Amino acid sequence: MSAVTASKSFRPDIEGLRALAVSGVIAFHFGYTGLPGGFVGVDIFFVISGYLITQHLQQEITKHGTVNLMTFYARRARRLLPASLFVILVTLLAGYFILAPSEQQLYSKGALFASTYIINLWLIRWSLDYFAVDAANNPFIHFWSLSVEEQFYLAWPALLLLFTWIRPGKHGVFLLMAAVAAISFTLCAWLTAVSQPWAFYFSPFRAWEFALGGLASMALLNNWAKRFPYSPVMGWIGLVLVAATYLTISEQSPFPGFIALVPAIGTVMVLLSGVHQSFYGPKAILAVKPAQWVGKLSYSLYLWHWPVIVYATMLMPELTSVQRLLLLVLTLVLSLFSYHFVENPIRRNAWLMAGTRRSLAFAALLTMTGVTVAYASATLAKHNLSPQQEMIVETAERPSAVRAKDESCVLDLETVKPKPCVFGSPSSNETVVLFGDSHADHWSTPLVDIAKKDNIRLVTYLKSSCRATRITTHDSKLRRDYTECNDWRELAIKEIIAMKPRMVIISQLSISHLTEEIDDPSEYSARKKEWADGIKSTVEALSNAGIRVVFLRDVPTHTSYLDKCVARALWQGREPSVCDTPRAAAADDGDAQTEKGIILGIKNTRYVDMTDFFCSNTLCHAMIDGKLTFRDRHHIATPYAESLAAPLERAIFKQTIAGAVKAQPISERNL
Repeated sequence: MSAVTASKSFRPDIEGLRALAVSGVIAFHFGYTGLPGGFVGVDIFFVISGYLITQHLQQEITKHGTVNLMTFYARRARRLLPASLFVILVTLLAGYFILAPSEQQLYSKGALFASTYIINLWLIRWSLDYFAVDAANNPFIHFWSLSVEEQFYLAWPALLLLFTWIRPGKHGVFLLMAAVAAISFTLCAWLTAVSQPWAFYFSPFRAWEFALGGLASMALLNNWAKRFPYSPVMGWIGLVLVAATYLTISEQSPFPGFIALVPAIGTVMVLLSGVHQSFYGPKAILAVKPAQWVGKLSYSLYLWHWPVIVYATMLMPELTSVQRLLLLVLTLVLSLFSYHFVENPIRRNAWLMAGTRRSLAFAALLTMTGVTVAYASATLAKHNLSPQQEMIVETAERPSAVRAKDESCVLDLETVKPKPCVFGSPSSNETVVLFGDSHADHWSTPLVDIAKKDNIRLVTYLKSSCRATRITTHDSKLRRDYTECNDWRELAIKEIIAMKPRMVIISQLSISHLTEEIDDPSEYSARKKEWADGIKSTVEALSNAGIRVVFLRDVPTHTSYLDKCVARALWQGREPSVCDTPRAAAADDGDAQTEKGIILGIKNTRYVDMTDFFCSNTLCHAMIDGKLTFRDRHHIATPYAESLAAPLERAIFKQTIAGAVKAQPISERNL
């Protein structure tokens, strides 16, 4: 992140704060689980930027009565653009050899928006959750925070000039800035619960963090902190608050919202403590040489660490601790290179510094270079899309039979009222219900074909991320318990029983995924019991109503996104089989046996296991019969799902005993 030396005297404690901030971010992104809240380092950077920039602008306004905006923007451009463009270009070049052409197309857009510092707006439109798994594939996503900072630099000087022009009195500017902070924070806290991507990415809703830093830089608080005898203690408390967020919050927390106040206030307390003439405050540890060294490199470290870990994870999905340490060394080497040969030489170039217009023209040239190269990269990637690559893209994007007819048949997270959708033969007297989450939806494609062929009325009750099992889960996107699922499930069960169908087919995300939904592993045993009780409760409610129940075992889960993995493998000249996953890791055979035992203990029920259509005894395959098996890690690709209609029909409608259907051995099929 940017390093701004705006005060007359160098503040080593601020340099140390930068080191603390960037260390937290890198630790989080490199998978160090001991600091699950390390991502709040970005918020520390925001507060520091607000502090230094406001201090600098206030000094200029006091001295000259105004701010030379062009000179200000020229300094910012010399400081930030060269290093960021260099990283963007290198990342694009590396991506040509690592990413599949379809990914190159997509992420070239990211490079374009990163070059123009508006990638945060693109991410809002893309509605990409920062903590979603897909984010791990975007080598430019970390530029969102730099975009927010640049937008702050663009607007903040004009806002301060407006405050000064209003002439509000001795402390009027302070009060106006406090009002900006209050409004921005209120909207941010509200939107965190309503639409988290807007609260996270949109700069006006993060402006309160910059404004808090700005308030801390003003004379009212600075003079108080100088006189306050317990300022050193306040600084230590601030460090404790920052450390507490690093250690206690996680990507499951509703962030930014109210939680973001903790590291922001903590940073303000440390900044204010630093103006006090005392050797007993946190500056004693923040000023140590290692912290100063990391602080100076913080901007370069931030720029490089993310593409390094993203590309490394693509090449080696299961990184060891030693490999992560080596990647950290690589990040340091790249950061040192760009700091000494790109960042500082251009920032301090005498010819550029001699004229504001030169710097601004150079900034425009850099921006246009980034845009041009990104556009060229996307064009080249489109040219490199082979028929096989296009097939993978089309396979991954092709919706299920239900979604193709009506996307709203799979309810969103917030909707509670069930929406039954009818397929097959609507006038048939034989009704079958498909009940569950997106893992029920991916079976809808062969089931719709079966319903059409066999004159069955197929009714779907589907809701995103909502299992049929009576259990309360935590939703990562909502950042809270998924109560809407509980409400929908009960209404759906009631409607299904009233419908009196011949059969209910249940499919859902398996118990093994509960480990992804809880922070404390010690809770897993209790959750497994809840899961078992929930399955029994749901299935018995239907069975006791005289309805036959077929419970489909969940599909395997691969370690990588198969669409991306296979496309990359083909682009790199490797076989798709490199994307196969060992069966022991992909298929939860142990949990499945427990689940099967529960189902078979309930009258009028059957358990159907289709795992052998995805896995051999040792491997779960990425491609079978020339088709991609899954569009991601655990959702069946629609073309492959279509090929399973006949065996699924035999397993569900023509077998009279419970158990797994026998599949053609994988070893005899065309992988």
